[in-house]
Amino acid sequence: MLFRWLKQRRRQKLLAEPFPAPWLDILHERVALYRFLDPDQQARLRDTLRILVAEKAWEGCKGLVLTDDIRVTIAALMAVLVLGLKDAYYDNAPTILVYPQAFRVPEQHPIGGGVAMHSEGEHLGEAHYRGPVILSWADIEEDAAQPGFGENLVFHEFAHQLDMENGDADGVPLLPPALRRRWQQVMAPEFQRLRQAADRQRRTLLDPYGATNEAEFFAVATEEFFDRPLELRDVHPRLYDLLREYYRVEPAAWFERMG
Repeated sequence: MLFRWLKQRRRQKLLAEPFPAPWLDILHERVALYRFLDPDQQARLRDTLRILVAEKAWEGCKGLVLTDDIRVTIAALMAVLVLGLKDAYYDNAPTILVYPQAFRVPEQHPIGGGVAMHSEGEHLGEAHYRGPVILSWADIEEDAAQPGFGENLVFHEFAHQLDMENGDADGVPLLPPALRRRWQQVMAPEFQRLRQAADRQRRTLLDPYGATNEAEFFAVATEEFFDRPLELRDVHPRLYDLLREYYRVEPAAWFERMG
């Protein structure tokens, strides 16, 4: 209780200070979605962004020097995801590691007889339960500047963090009771349709990577919802409506405003 009170007090003190003017320039220059938002949403994003920048441990990897450009851009995209969610600051993700570009990590592939083959696979991002989120800056920089392609690394990895708030990466985040039953009714058939399309190598609006499992489906659907909402609303209206109810925002309206 005391820890929560102290954290809230620190946040209130932080938000009482003027928003840094250079950060506002970064938002306008680097984060295209910021310009889509109405003034109230922009204000909420700025408040959330400041808390995320202040409270996370930010680390540059492979020689990347972290700058305000990097931190503010990433935190702004993190804030877009939780614009409609109250007091959502990804508390289970204390550290954000940023690589200059795609990074390689060791992988194990079982080959039988208790033997595993070791290799290195290239990754753009990773989200760990109660651990770091790992990101590629080159991809984020492009995603932030050019929305509308249904791909956003920050949305994808932090959708995993929302998913894991209940302890499991199962494609089901913490939900209000009224939404739990409909979540299964909508998500399960949508996931199965994507799996069938992927098996047949048939292209769909949703990235076939979402057919990997329910957790990846939720992350991929989240990318589409925030980055290509008009198309998602037209092609998958029930999925769009479900995510709109969960995230409590209407990104289709943002894109219509700027269209």
